This record gives sequence, structure tokens and C-alpha cells, in this order.
Amino acid sequence: MCGARRKTTVALLGILLAASGAPAVRAGQQAPSSTAAPVPVFEFHSGFWINLHHFLYAQARAPKGPAPDSSRTAAEDAASRSPAPRPISLDALNAKEREDWNAAVDYYAQDLAGRDLLFNGDMVNINNRLAELETCADLSGRSMPQCASGLRPELIATLERAAPVYRARVWPEHDRANRIWLSAAAPMARQMGLDLAHQLAAAYRADWPTEKLRVDLVIFGGPFGAYTTLDPVHLTISSTDPRNQGFAALEVLFHEASHALAGAVRDAIVRECRTRGKPIPRDLWHALLFYTTGDAVKRALSHDQLAAGQAAYRPYAYRFGLYARGWSSYQRVLERFWQPYLDGKTDFDSAVARIVSAL
Repeated sequence: MCGARRKTTVALLGILLAASGAPAVRAGQQAPSSTAAPVPVFEFHSGFWINLHHFLYAQARAPKGPAPDSSRTAAEDAASRSPAPRPISLDALNAKEREDWNAAVDYYAQDLAGRDLLFNGDMVNINNRLAELETCADLSGRSMPQCASGLRPELIATLERAAPVYRARVWPEHDRANRIWLSAAAPMARQMGLDLAHQLAAAYRADWPTEKLRVDLVIFGGPFGAYTTLDPVHLTISSTDPRNQGFAALEVLFHEASHALAGAVRDAIVRECRTRGKPIPRDLWHALLFYTTGDAVKRALSHDQLAAGQAAYRPYAYRFGLYARGWSSYQRVLERFWQPYLDGKTDFDSAVARIVSAL
């Protein structure tokens, strides 16, 4: 394994087991269904191939800007988008490097840049497969049979052609940025992760996943800075997105993990809408995830911040205007009907019923 492609794997199992005491359950006093909720385990990676893939994707989209995507909500479309990472300076490349790199960017521009990282099945498969092969010297299986990726030959050829340029010119900087982000986020997860996981599982009436949650840190995590795919659960987070820094890193991490817990909330909203003969509000469940994770992180930080005389943490959706740019009606009902549930003053079903009724 080349030193520039060494794997970063940091499991927080032992760290989070050391958290003191069992957390109180607030959300309607409803605990997860299992008697002993699993400890959250995040497995962080800074992988060469997956970073190269996202960097080429970003560079291919940069000239025209992000392509419109009808599957995104108005709030997400209006929110500030992740800045494209600084491109490779073509002036610094020799003729062969410039030719190889431009060919790779052109391939992505023609074939992949218009596809959504989250909603396109091929892109999800590429992301998962490149994550699995992070220690491989190639993707075709020449070095080891287990490194045969099974991806399309033209994509393999493109990535392998661009790899020497990326490894020599950019990868050390990107890998360093991923590690810096992890060095800041890990202590917060050590201190508050166990309580957050229990609070979120209780709020969503779901069990925290028993498997390790893979988190790939990349230089570009899509236009919104992070995304999560399921089956298997795979979190992809930008280490350099300005919205993912400081305490927000903790919220982004647990918001993305909450996508694995959201089934009961989505189902409850759908049932209530059908019972009342109302259309299902688009992405209400996602606004609820932002609200719930933001509230949990704010609570987790409040004691230390008050003791230090600091202002209270402002959750992500408020700070970056998700409610103001399309979710204002959701903000109103979540504050009025979901917040009492999070405070333990009402139950889950009543809260969902009141939210749907008020929209």
C-alpha cells in the first residue's frame, strides 16, 4: 500500500463506551425498542479513490455550476451550496499530466457530472465501491484480484489515468484536510456522542444501527456538503465545507446518521396524512430531522457554553437559512408541536398528528 493512500479508520466504540452515565430519555419518555440500545460506532475513512472521484465530479461541474435537480426541495436548492474545491493548477503540470487530467475532467463532465450523488443509483454504487477499495493500487485487479472493482471499464481507465496526477499534486493536501476535520470532530463525538445517539433514537422511536456507520471524509461532499445513502448506511461528509466546521461538525455527523433512523417518522407522517386525506408535505420528515438533531446538539452543548459565558449554539437549519428559504411553514409547526415532544411534554403520535393537522 502506497503511503499516500494509507487508510484512516477510527472507530469510536471504546471512546463512546466511556461516556458517563445512562442518558435521560426526554422525547415523550419513549425509549428505543431494544432494552440495551447499541453504542454508536462511527468508522472514519480518508480514502484515495473516493476523494479522487468526488474531486473530479466537482471540477467537472464547476464551470457551469451545479445542475438543477428536481428531487431537491426548494429550501435545499435555495441554500448556499458547497464551494467547489480549488482546482489543480494546469500551469504546474507537465504536458502528459495536463493531458491525463483534462481527459479525466472531460469524461466526468460528459458522463457523470449531471448525475446526482445521492439519488442516482449508479453514483451510489460507484461511491460505495470506491470506498471499499481505498487501499487498492488500482481498480482493475491487476495488482490483486480482490481489487477488481467491477465498475465500467471506461470509468476505471479514467480514474487510473488521473490517479498519478492527483496523488502527486493534490492528494496530500486533501488527506491532510480530512484528518484535521476528524481531529476536531472526534473529541466532540467522544464527549457527547453516546447521549446524542440515545436521544435521537428515542425521539425517532427507532433502534440505533447495530453495525458500524462508515463515514468517508472527502474534499467535496456534493452541493450540500454531505449526504447519506442506505443499504448499507454510508455517510459522505466534506471536510472543507464551511458549513461543516466547529460545533456544526457534530450536528452534521449526527444528522447524517439520523437518516438511518427516519423510517418511523416518515411512516407516521404518511399515515397521518392519509388518515386526514391530506397530501404528504414534501420533505417534512427531512425538516424534522434537521430540527431534532439541531435541538439535541444545542442541548448537549448548552451546559458547557453557559458555564463559559458563550452564546447558545445555533442549529444548522437556522444558521444557514433552510427554514427561511422554503421551510417556514415547517419551522412554525415544528416549534409549536414537535418541540413539546422533544421536551417530554407530549407523545410522538400526538405531536405528528398536530403537525400534519396544522399544515
